[in-house]
Amino acid sequence: MSDNVLKIADHGTVRVIAIDRPDKLNALNASTLEALHRAFDQTAADAAVRVVVLTGSGPKAFVAGADIAEMADLTPMEARDFSLRGQRMMRRVERMPKPVIAMVNGFALGGGLELAMCCHLRIAADTARLGQPEINLGLIPGFGGTQRLLRLAGRAATLELCLTGAPIDANRALQLGVVNRVIPAAELEAETMQLANQLASSAPHALRSMLDCVNIGGECGIEEGLEYESAQFGLVFATQDMREGTRAFLEKRKPAFAGH
Repeated sequence: MSDNVLKIADHGTVRVIAIDRPDKLNALNASTLEALHRAFDQTAADAAVRVVVLTGSGPKAFVAGADIAEMADLTPMEARDFSLRGQRMMRRVERMPKPVIAMVNGFALGGGLELAMCCHLRIAADTARLGQPEINLGLIPGFGGTQRLLRLAGRAATLELCLTGAPIDANRALQLGVVNRVIPAAELEAETMQLANQLASSAPHALRSMLDCVNIGGECGIEEGLEYESAQFGLVFATQDMREGTRAFLEKRKPAFAGH
C-alpha cells in the first residue's frame, strides 16, 4: 500500500508506515501531513492492525523537519493554518487507540522530533540526532514541540533545546526521557519489530484503555484521572480477553487474545 509520500506495509498485525521523501530527508509538507492523517484514520478503523510502527525512508532521516521551501513564503494566517494542520495530525497519532512506535532511524529535527514525540513509544538508533532547531530560522516549534517536550523532558531541558536549537544525540535523549530505548543502528528494525509484535500479542482492549488512561491523566487533575482509570478497569471486565487472560494465568499457560 502507498500514498505517494508514504510506504505502508503490514507484517501480520503490525503496520509499518514510512514517510517516503528521502530526497527531502522526509520533510513534512502539507501533502505529507494530509497523507499521514488519512493513513492513521484508516489504521484506527482497521481491526486487523494492532500496532503501528512509524519511520522514515532512507538511511539518513526519520524526519528532518518541516519543509522549509514550502513554509518560507507563507502569510501569517497561512502559517497559523499550517501549524494547526500539523497539530491536528499529531493529535490524531497521539490519540490512536493502538500503540504507535516511532522508529527513529536518523535525524528527528523540528517537525520530525514533534512527530516522534506524539507517538506512544520512541526507539532510536544510536546514530540518531534529535532537536528543535527552529530558533536558527527565526521560528518556534509549531506542531506541539514546546508542549510535548515540556511534558517528556521537563522545563529546563525544553528551554535548553528550544532556545539554543542545538541537537542532542540519542543517548542524551534517553537520559532526558525523550526516547524510550537506544539501539545500535544495525539492529534497530529487528528490535523495534520485536517490541511491536510483543505489543500486538497483548489484549487490544486493555492496550486501548491504558493508552486512554495515560492520555487523559496527563491532561487532567489526579482525581479525574483516578476516576477515569477505575471506569476503564471496570470496562475491561466486559471483554472475553480479560476472561482468557485470567484463565490462562490460573492454568499456567500463555493467553491467546482475540480482541473480543
